[in-house]
Amino acid sequence: MEKTYSAKKEDIKRKWYIIDAKGKVLGKVAVKAATILRGKHKPIYTPHIDTGDQVIVINASQVVLTGKKLEQKYYRRHSGYPGGLKSIRYDRLLKEKPEKVIELAVKGMLPKTKLGRAMFKKLRVYKGSEHPHEAQNPIRE
Repeated sequence: MEKTYSAKKEDIKRKWYIIDAKGKVLGKVAVKAATILRGKHKPIYTPHIDTGDQVIVINASQVVLTGKKLEQKYYRRHSGYPGGLKSIRYDRLLKEKPEKVIELAVKGMLPKTKLGRAMFKKLRVYKGSEHPHEAQNPIRE
C-alpha cells in the first residue's frame, strides 16, 4: 500500500507570478489567482499546508464584468450596528478602488481560516501596469 504524500516546509519552493487583468473577465482572473495562491497548480499540493506562490495582478482598473453587473452588482459591508449597512455599486468601486474589486473576488475563493488569510497576504494588486517586484523575476501567466 502506497503512502499519501504530504508536503514539508523544505519541499516548498515559492515563485512569483504576474496576471494581467487587462480586458479579462473578473471571475477568470480571480480563479487563476486563487489557484496559484492555494498551490493547486503544483503536484505537491497539500490542503492543510500553504504550498502556494506569490501573485501580482496588474491592470486591475481594466478588468471586465460581464452582463449588467457594473450597474446591478453591489459591494456591501455592515458595521454590526443597527442601520450600519453600507453599499457601493461596482461601477463606482471599479473607478475609485479597482484593486479592491479583485481582492474581494480572490478572497471569496480562499479558505475562511488562518491558512486562507496567510494565502491572501501573498496577493498584490496594482491599478496600472507598473509594479515594484521586478527583482523577483515574476513569471507571466
